[in-house]
Amino acid sequence: MGHPRQAGRLPVYKLLGGKVREAVPLYAHASASELPALEEQVRQWQARGYRHVRVQLAVPGYATYGAARETSKDVQQARPAGISPSPVFEPTPYVNNTIKMFEHLRAKLGFDVELIHDVHERVPPAQAIQLAKALEPFRLFFLEDCFAPEDAAWFQHLRAQTSTPLAMGELFVNRHEWLPLVTNRWIDFIRLHVSAVGGLSMARKVAACCEFFNVRTAWHGPGNVSPVGHAVNLHLDLASYNFGIQEQHLFSDTLRELFPGAPEIKGGYMYSNDKPGLGIDVDETVAAKFPYTSPGRNRGTDRRLDGTIVRP
Repeated sequence: MGHPRQAGRLPVYKLLGGKVREAVPLYAHASASELPALEEQVRQWQARGYRHVRVQLAVPGYATYGAARETSKDVQQARPAGISPSPVFEPTPYVNNTIKMFEHLRAKLGFDVELIHDVHERVPPAQAIQLAKALEPFRLFFLEDCFAPEDAAWFQHLRAQTSTPLAMGELFVNRHEWLPLVTNRWIDFIRLHVSAVGGLSMARKVAACCEFFNVRTAWHGPGNVSPVGHAVNLHLDLASYNFGIQEQHLFSDTLRELFPGAPEIKGGYMYSNDKPGLGIDVDETVAAKFPYTSPGRNRGTDRRLDGTIVRP
């Protein structure tokens, strides 16, 4: 396609067939250590116009994904001798806590707000099925990553037992991983990381394939995706009939200076600026002010009580 800003002087979404919507609905992130604080975060997002919110709640005494909390002294002392102190994750307290979270939020917030939750592949398949079934009365928008990619065949069993909408795919890298889930209608949302599956052109083909099976898109869009990556997601979303929802990341003023033309976010929607290509550029002069200094970090620090490493 060449440099995106020279693509026929047209926005990319026009090269993909044109807009089928004016803006892209987003889901925001809410996480907290206590239920009242989590409820308040959801209400704050609603007040800003958001209709979709992902909710993650810390597990008392334990570590968990998406909500920071230190492992308690009592939990550390319950471990066998010889294990160095580290964050402790256990699936049963997490599952119980997640059911409690949705009971509280639906009782307090009602059913007008669309709620999302990420399991993050951390529990055994049988417990993931139990969780999805237990959450049915709370009518989630979707439950994400119940299984690891290597356990994707479990989706056949899960779909047969629950109507909870399911999303999967951010770690997939080739069609053999996602195609059976789509063609068998075992998932409701395809959640690929666009750069990992071949970029914009391949993602467009994936979306077109999924449309035949009424599987909607929910492209991966966390904070470690650059504004350029979010712009790619935006143009795909604008041009895909079977768009479902887009994960939000709010860009800082520094990022907007570094990436002029970054997508605008207003009232729970992301908008295109309708400039040629992706509508975004990189200011290398600004970038030079921020040399790369971080050595990175290890996400795989959580362990079970017995010391077994937990998936990041």
